[in-house]
Parts: sequence; structure tokens; C-alpha cells
Amino acid sequence: MASTGPSPTDSDYERDMLRVTESSDLVHNGSLSQSPNTRNPEEHESLVAPHRTVVPSASLPAHGQWNTTMPSATTNVPLTSPSPSQNGDDVKSQVTRPSHSKIDSLKQWGISTYKCTRQILSEKLGKGCKTVDSELQSQIEQLRDTQKKYANILQLAQSLTTHFYHVVQTQHALAECFSDLAHKSPELQEEFLYNSETQRNLGKNGDTLLGALNFFVSCLSTLCNKTVGDTLLTVKLYENARLEFDAYRNDMEDMIREDAASSKLEEAKRNFSSHKEKYEKLRSDVIVKMKFLEENKVCV
Repeated sequence: MASTGPSPTDSDYERDMLRVTESSDLVHNGSLSQSPNTRNPEEHESLVAPHRTVVPSASLPAHGQWNTTMPSATTNVPLTSPSPSQNGDDVKSQVTRPSHSKIDSLKQWGISTYKCTRQILSEKLGKGCKTVDSELQSQIEQLRDTQKKYANILQLAQSLTTHFYHVVQTQHALAECFSDLAHKSPELQEEFLYNSETQRNLGKNGDTLLGALNFFVSCLSTLCNKTVGDTLLTVKLYENARLEFDAYRNDMEDMIREDAASSKLEEAKRNFSSHKEKYEKLRSDVIVKMKFLEENKVCV
């Protein structure tokens, strides 16, 4: 009696299709392990092979070459590196020259400050030699005294101008009040009109005097704060130059007495000559500015 079950050919075909479906599911799910239902490893290998990428071993970098051939994403690699032979000298000059200039200027400032401080102390103790121009010094002292007096006059004039301005404003307000009362009080109209006219005239004259006071204050302020101030600034520079001149002169004289080395003595003479020129130039500037100041003072 013939069997009614599936033929061997049909069962083999269904088994093959089942294995293909299971292998495809395993590949799509990211698992490369062999399924328990897979009985033939070679057949499973043939199903999974189309999804693999084979890299030749010759193309892989050797051990220790990963850092040189594949830089990390966070490393900033310049496109072109500067050549030391091209810009090495420029970078060196840019780095060293400013530092040397700053050090030299700081050194020079320290030496000058030390010498000037020593000169000040010796002058206060009465041991140092000081250059004195008696005529010019008396003019400078007189100028400083004059500036103090003019500054006092300027302060008083400003105070007078402020108070007088309020007086003039009060006179104008009184004139308006008297004029308004003259219209509202017929029995005292004549007296109110007379007082209103008087206050109005006082206010007009007060405005004229107030303008003159403002002009006087403006000119005196310019004279005290700008003209005299500029002259005294030049005087201060002249006094500093005189101090440096005396300091380097005494330093040169000490080297001459001590019979110092020729190189140090020549340097001291050069410094003395440069400070002497500066001192004489500022001295002439002070004399010229004080002469112009006397003329401007007369004009004001």
C-alpha cells in the first residue's frame, strides 16, 4: 500500500528553505554564532559569506604605526609646517629683541633712580653739590606765589558770580510780582509800577555786570589753570633735569677722583654731556615761557 506522506524531494527542499531563512535572520540580527537548528557548518558558512568583508593582511599597518599614520580626531594637524631655516631667525629676533630692550630700559631706569635718590639725600643732608641759578629760582618762587594768589582770587570771583546770579534772578522775579500787583490793586498801582520798573532796571544792570564777571572768571581760570599750569609743568621738568644733571656730574667727579677705568669714565662723561644738554634746553624753555606769561598776565 502506497504512503501518502511528503516525498523525500519535497522534505529536503523544505529543510533547505528553513535553514536559509534562519541564517538570514541571524545575519540581520548581528549574530554570527551558529544556530542550533543548523546541522551543516559548511552550508551555513556559504550562506553567511556574502555579508562579510575580507581585508588583506598586507594592507594592515604594522604594530606601533597607528599613531603616526592615523591621527586622532582631536589633534590639530597643520597643513604645512614652517621651515626652521625660513623663519627661525625672524622668530628669534621677535622674541629676544623686545626682551633685551625692556631689560636694558629697566636697568637704565634703576641706575638713574638710584643716582637721583642719592643726590636728593645728599642735598637734604647738606653734603652734595647743587647747581643753583639764583635769579631764575627767585622768579620761579615768585611765580608759584602768584599762582596761589590768583587761585584765591578765582575762587572768590566764582563765589561772587554764583551769588550775584541768584540776586539778579530774584530782582527779575520781584519786577514781575510788582507788575502783577499793579494790575490787581488800582489804589497802589503807581507805587507798584515804580517798584517794578526799579527792579527791572536793576536786573538789566545786573545782567551786564554778571556777563563781565563771567568773562573775568573765564580769563582768570585760563590764566591760572592753563597758562601758569603749563609754565609750572615746564618748571617741574627743569627741576628734574637739574637733579639728574647734578647726579651724573657728581658721579663723574667721583670717578675722576677715584681714577676709575677709562671705559667707565668715558660712559660717565657721555651721560653727563647728554643730561647737561637736556638741562640747558629746559632752562631756556622756562625763561621763554615765563616771559610770555608776564605778557599774557598784563593782557588779562
